Amino acid sequence: MLLHHQFVRVAKKNPGKMAVIDRTTGNNATYSRALIGALILSRKFNKYDKGFIGIMIPTSAGCALASVGALMSGRIPVMINYSTGAEENARYAQKKCRFRTIITSKALLEKINCPVIEGMVLIEDIMKGVTTGDKLKAALRTKLPVGMILKSIHGGDENDTAAMLFTSGSEKDPKAVPLSHRNLVSNIENFSRYIGITGEDIILANLVFYHIFGLTVNLWVAFYHGMTMVAYSNPLDFQKISTIAREEKPTLMVGTPSFFWGYLNKSEPGDFKSLRLMVAGADKCPDALREGYMKKHGVTLLEGYGATETSPVISVNSHEFNRPGSTGKVIPGLQVKIENFETGEECNLGETGKIMVKGDSVMKGYFEDPELTAEVLSDGWYNTGDMGFFDEDGYLWHAGRFKRFAKVGGEMISLVKVENIMEKYLPGGVACCIVEIPDIKKGSYIVAAVSAEINKTEILRKMMSELPSLALPRQFVIIKDLPMMGTGKIDFRSVTRMVQEIINETGLTG
Repeated sequence: MLLHHQFVRVAKKNPGKMAVIDRTTGNNATYSRALIGALILSRKFNKYDKGFIGIMIPTSAGCALASVGALMSGRIPVMINYSTGAEENARYAQKKCRFRTIITSKALLEKINCPVIEGMVLIEDIMKGVTTGDKLKAALRTKLPVGMILKSIHGGDENDTAAMLFTSGSEKDPKAVPLSHRNLVSNIENFSRYIGITGEDIILANLVFYHIFGLTVNLWVAFYHGMTMVAYSNPLDFQKISTIAREEKPTLMVGTPSFFWGYLNKSEPGDFKSLRLMVAGADKCPDALREGYMKKHGVTLLEGYGATETSPVISVNSHEFNRPGSTGKVIPGLQVKIENFETGEECNLGETGKIMVKGDSVMKGYFEDPELTAEVLSDGWYNTGDMGFFDEDGYLWHAGRFKRFAKVGGEMISLVKVENIMEKYLPGGVACCIVEIPDIKKGSYIVAAVSAEINKTEILRKMMSELPSLALPRQFVIIKDLPMMGTGKIDFRSVTRMVQEIINETGLTG
């Protein structure tokens, strides 16, 4: 199954149905019009080099159709992060994947103050160059039988790359992850079946398409099933998203906990009540957030878990099988095992170890990086770099990144667990990030970065009942605006650096 071919089938089957309601630009499109647009863009892209083509456009009808058009033209979309260092990311992608052309938007470049670099082509200029003849030809092609349309666009194999993404780079330089049609289709089919997603759903698509969560669940889930996508380009516009939810009545929405906090705080009671499925992922979901959505909107916020390299969904809670705090059960089509990080043996139930994943959703390897690939892939098993455990009922519990475990006094301490416990006792609206600070003389110790002044003594006293003394923060540092990545996760690498700088400047030590 090829994604762009499935889009053609869906568009032919539902010509009059709304494909995209674009709440940023107002450019709404039925499936018939979306197919015409994708075919036009496909023809326009033929003038550029074959192989990779960069896409750097905010979440919108334009970005969705450019992604489809690229595949139709036989080109592979390279999804570029524009929220953190757009120019640097664009050049990095060009160099890493050796391509030139990047389809971007003049409005975006002006908004983020990014220069036009060599190879950039503005989507506004492409659309200005679309003639009446182009539109008529594309419209006539859409009247052909499905088989003839499919023969007129790029074919290929399900193992061909459907998208190139980059990991968030929260620990080191971003890694280039090629995901095939098979990877994405397998993931879409398996988790859709598991949690009950159909073409009747209306999805509120506000995540960026350069992140796997947005690309798979907001873009391709919608087009694969033939649902209506309500697109909005800024997930941080909390009030506007809440208004859109009230007005468009979506039934499906996914996001990160930090975004969901924003919507919860800025929404009016009932704004999100139309949502049948609301899933948080990409970071831990606090109990208070779940409770907030149930109280204010009567909606059950479910939690899931995934990775760029697994296209992304690995496990998810459903209405039928929901254990708050866990990341749910592993979706069909994937195998997951927990491996002891020292012996490599499979862990017992309840025992924390490395989360290993195998199945059709798992990438074949990092782009032109056999060494890095060998580090994470062995016999088809992908080492997520995350720690977790299974409980006796088969629910997967995430314990944090392996790199977010600190060895303090000879004990392995989960920094994420410390965060989870601290969050329960922090005043509303205060965020925290727990980091490890190495100390050659005294050994590593734990520091809590918090976004506001708090009563440290009281917080520590409450935490003592749930954590050993080794796991308690020895210092508290205030960072009013904890740095975030474009995906909505706290950038703990940047926090660690900032905390280290503050400690060096003030002379504080553990």
